[in-house]
Amino acid sequence: MKESYRSKTAFALAWVWLAFVAFNVWDLIAHYTGKASLVALAVLAVLTALVYSVALRPATVFTEEGLVGRNPFRTTVLPWASIDDVTVSHSINVHHGDERVLRLWTPMSSARERAKAQRRGAPRQQRGRFNTEPTLSRSEQAAVEAFAGKTHADWVGDQIRERAEAARRRDEQAAPARISWSYDSIAVLVAAVALVVAAIVV
Repeated sequence: MKESYRSKTAFALAWVWLAFVAFNVWDLIAHYTGKASLVALAVLAVLTALVYSVALRPATVFTEEGLVGRNPFRTTVLPWASIDDVTVSHSINVHHGDERVLRLWTPMSSARERAKAQRRGAPRQQRGRFNTEPTLSRSEQAAVEAFAGKTHADWVGDQIRERAEAARRRDEQAAPARISWSYDSIAVLVAAVALVVAAIVV
């Protein structure tokens, strides 16, 4: 069973952009005016290639086999047992092999999100004589304590660490990482470059 983690905001905005591009491409083709239309198409193609590579493609995927890190131009498959350590700063850094590091593009934690998490984890001071805060159930209180001071990236980093430790307890083989190029991103980029060349030449 796969679990995917990505930036929901970037993903949603990327689809809005694709809808905008689809309408504009139809309009430019329907009302083609020569070089001006071709230049506009080339600009849209370059921006769409960037949006696809940076916002749509990156994902952190958990599979039974291991961790899959989909970055803009490369995909890394890392068996759980080969993960040595996980550190989280603004990104999740997965340490493996001979001091190699896989930096995951998503989820990331901004300084603002980390500050918000720290405030959430700090104990609340009661003001006045009476408690006006709603009383949390036992499960809600446990959830608050589990996430206290943690960002989404911290939580995903903990999940990676736990799965790696579980794999080592099962004595799974620490196989090397498998890295492959992202042919979809490369194809989109090549198409954009071809349109730019066509806009210059025509």
